[in-house]
Amino acid sequence: MIVVDANLLVYLYVAGQRTRQAEAVLARDPAWAAPLLWRSEFRNTLAGLARRKALALEDAIQIADEAERSMAGREYSVISHEVLRLAARSGCSAYDCEYVALAQDLGVRLVTADRQLLGVFPSIAIAPDVFAA
Repeated sequence: MIVVDANLLVYLYVAGQRTRQAEAVLARDPAWAAPLLWRSEFRNTLAGLARRKALALEDAIQIADEAERSMAGREYSVISHEVLRLAARSGCSAYDCEYVALAQDLGVRLVTADRQLLGVFPSIAIAPDVFAA
């Protein structure tokens, strides 16, 4: 099992430059987990794509449904004080620290392309291309 951030989920479900990278991560470890926050971040990205006409609204809805089905049973609440401690210590957003807190709690890696997280949490965060290699 690995923790993935919303961006990696977007890369997987919305065809683009990083889709193959996300598919390689999925092939290496298909048990993806995320904090419940992933849904809001994922929906926000899909809504932005739909607003910019980069994705039809109906396609965005279908993608959200598919992603939510695939993540069912692997979505977790995180402990607020852990998130706040991580955010205070690192300077990262509380949103990003939810993913870090979950990875620490589960004792697994966080796969993310977020450069700040990769730099601040090198023992937890790993880039998708490195993980899939």
